[in-house]
Amino acid sequence: MSIQERRERDRAERHQLIIRTARELAEAEGWEAVTTRRLAERIEYSQPVLYSHFANKDAIVAAVALEGCSVLAADLRAVARRADGPVEAFEAVAAAYLAFGAANPALYDAMFTLATELPFGRPDSPAPLKEAFAALAGPISEVAGPEEPEPFAEMVWAALHGLVTLDRSGRLRPDFAEYRLALLVERMLGPAAAAG
Repeated sequence: MSIQERRERDRAERHQLIIRTARELAEAEGWEAVTTRRLAERIEYSQPVLYSHFANKDAIVAAVALEGCSVLAADLRAVARRADGPVEAFEAVAAAYLAFGAANPALYDAMFTLATELPFGRPDSPAPLKEAFAALAGPISEVAGPEEPEPFAEMVWAALHGLVTLDRSGRLRPDFAEYRLALLVERMLGPAAAAG
């Protein structure tokens, strides 16, 4: 391995270390605890080294969000593949989305709650954003009925996002969680849910 290749490998590893450490710190203490000073201390590099990878905290949050979208896409694709049919895939993807949001609060915030300059829903959106939406929209579009698949998928996504955020903030009754999911699937799918 050449010196240049080793430097590039070390830089890529350090880049991932920064992202992983930011996510761990945010999951443990919240995003307000993630500062470039604390990250530099945790990764044992100087702040200028950190700034050589990311312009600011917002860029770090965006990198965490992109990584989270890749993880979410893989999770959603996996549960959709295991489903027995389109209605079951819709329900499985919805349940997996809710579980992901509950299990990864800081990551979810980076992806869908915190302000970011990531371009969502545009042709120039980064691949991980497109992949996450496609993993969600795919099973939804199979049962969308007469609606346009993409706006219908956005509406389902909005409903799921609302459930994640309201549940996490303690504004929904925990004993209704399964019923809410079943009701969402039933109401969103209408006659397709009965046929599934």
